[in-house]
Amino acid sequence: MRKIVFELCAESIQACLAAREGGADRIELCSALSEGGLTPSHGLIRAAVLRSELPVHVLLRPRGGDFLYTEDEFKLMQEDLSHARTLGATGFVLGILRADGTVDVERTRELVELAAPLEVTFHRAFDYTVALEQALEDILGTGCRRILTSGGEPDVLAGAGKLAQLVQQAAGRIEIAVGGGLRIKDAIALARSTGANHFHGSLRSSEASGMQHERNWVLEETDQFDGSSRFVVDVADVQAMIGNLRNA
Repeated sequence: MRKIVFELCAESIQACLAAREGGADRIELCSALSEGGLTPSHGLIRAAVLRSELPVHVLLRPRGGDFLYTEDEFKLMQEDLSHARTLGATGFVLGILRADGTVDVERTRELVELAAPLEVTFHRAFDYTVALEQALEDILGTGCRRILTSGGEPDVLAGAGKLAQLVQQAAGRIEIAVGGGLRIKDAIALARSTGANHFHGSLRSSEASGMQHERNWVLEETDQFDGSSRFVVDVADVQAMIGNLRNA
């Protein structure tokens, strides 16, 4: 029988608790989703592990922007991985590319070996590769357990056709996790059309701030935050997403 796995992408302890209460199978823990996700703080990792009671896979991404990392940045990823293990992380999420748009197989394998026996997911850096089919085979050779992808498109709806092809190509050798703009209303159709078993989403919504004192200006160099709202995850949304995926 097909087993559907839903992973919540969480950037706060509130989201981690919503994942637990809503019945998520796993948490991908990060910070700064406005940047596409960065490595979370050590305090957040520990709190997520202790309070969510779910498997917590930690994102290893030392900065925003591309996935071509310097030697100093790669060393940071190694150090963050080692420390996150001591905090109780049960897996890691990462992606490293070469300048030509291919997977950096050697560095990826090095991190997979450092993480062993914990699981490693290759994230949506995959969608930036020059050839998805070849990238899948390259990632297989690194020992990663799954690939998080929107099918090489901006979101999973646009990439649905390619996602189905990738699931077929993977043929159970590696899990294809569908993620990137996944919405509750589209979950049933995507679960049916892609044939995937793993799904990933953040399910964030904006909530008005409880602050009674506000400023009419924004912090320097911020694009979205205005001090009057914050992002939260509703338990009911997690339950609805999982219900739709499993009823497909």
